Amino acid sequence: MLSPQASPTGKIIRFGIFEADLATGELRKNGVRVRLQEQPFQVLAFLLERPGEMLTRDELQRKLWPGDTFVDFDHSLNTAVNKIREALGDSASTPAYVETVARRGYRFIATIDAQAVQVSSRVHSHPEAPQSNSAALHPELNIPLPHRAVPRILFVLVQVMYAVFYVEALFHWRGADSALTQYLPASAAWPALAAMFVTAAVGIALRCYFISAVSFDYQHLRIDFERIFIAVLFLDALWALSPFLAADKLGFGLAFAATAALLYVPFTERTLLRMAYAAKSQLV
Repeated sequence: MLSPQASPTGKIIRFGIFEADLATGELRKNGVRVRLQEQPFQVLAFLLERPGEMLTRDELQRKLWPGDTFVDFDHSLNTAVNKIREALGDSASTPAYVETVARRGYRFIATIDAQAVQVSSRVHSHPEAPQSNSAALHPELNIPLPHRAVPRILFVLVQVMYAVFYVEALFHWRGADSALTQYLPASAAWPALAAMFVTAAVGIALRCYFISAVSFDYQHLRIDFERIFIAVLFLDALWALSPFLAADKLGFGLAFAATAALLYVPFTERTLLRMAYAAKSQLV
């Protein structure tokens, strides 16, 4: 296996909370070693040597596999890049470190602090030495980039919350009818109850779609959500009034506070999807 030709002995390259020791072939996160196999590390090393530049797939093939080596290059390179992203907590759809240039190659896009230093006992005997804590920022929201699993899980929990609202309202529809009759005149109570049934049915189907889309990591979920955002906002705004159906148990103040919080949830959903999924331009 060839080693990066441009890598001087003992060179350590730091980026965000990570550092790559090109001499020992180790990747560390906040000083703790991250498991990364030899071949994926070499691909990462080549990318780190030329940050911001695109390395073509042919170039990586020439560097890593001699011409007389028989190997499924495409599969091996794809596997190596996937292992790099797994080690870095990165994503192909919303990359913070390794960007895919469609059908051409890869580019390292994070800011690095590359310093060539000789590995010595001083480096390893002082684990408390300062580390770079500059985490990568989300390109749109300008916040530290979280692991994709976090916003996806939170988004699913929001969908489960709404699904519970719908099922509870349908299961206790008589109680909802009594509450509507208490707050509304008889001529408006029945239309409101009918609207509850219709929007609950639509909402259950919508939440099931969102949950399944996140479960299968549907890459265009954010695009679909933004297309129907006004409809989702209207639906969620109607159901934000649902705490008042239990105002006799919660009290008017708590019901009002719950409604105010629920009015913000659609915007939270949109932000979570922006954190987890790429914009349309990044998916082309």
